[in-house]
Amino acid sequence: MTSSSPELVVPAEIRDRILERAREESPAEICGIFGGEYVPTPDGRSRVRSQYPAENVAETPRTRYRIDPEAQLEIFERLESGGEEIVGFYHSHPRGPPRPSATDEAQATWPDRSYLIVSLEPLEVRSWRWREDEGAGRFEQERLVLE
Repeated sequence: MTSSSPELVVPAEIRDRILERAREESPAEICGIFGGEYVPTPDGRSRVRSQYPAENVAETPRTRYRIDPEAQLEIFERLESGGEEIVGFYHSHPRGPPRPSATDEAQATWPDRSYLIVSLEPLEVRSWRWREDEGAGRFEQERLVLE
């Protein structure tokens, strides 16, 4: 990460609730959406104000996550009606590293949004921004700031 890396600011209380849920629902992956202040620039500092847990409806929830499209739309409408923007998404890797998997990369669809990943083994939390360049995409690690 460079000094111009993007940042995601997350209240410690929200991080703790996500970790607790990840432990409770393990070995299945958990998932959800962040609302708050979204800053898309390369060195942008997005700020999470709220988290919206979603049910993981993937066929194999131990190794994948999927948010039902209708439920996702309802969450988007709820956070936007509360004056928030879509900051990004989160999910867990109960037995994997806190970095995007090949499946995560293949399914990422929100350019410049944050994707926070919680690993339980080892216990670690990291965040990434999805970047698209000329039709190709990649995750860029961003600084995670707890407050």
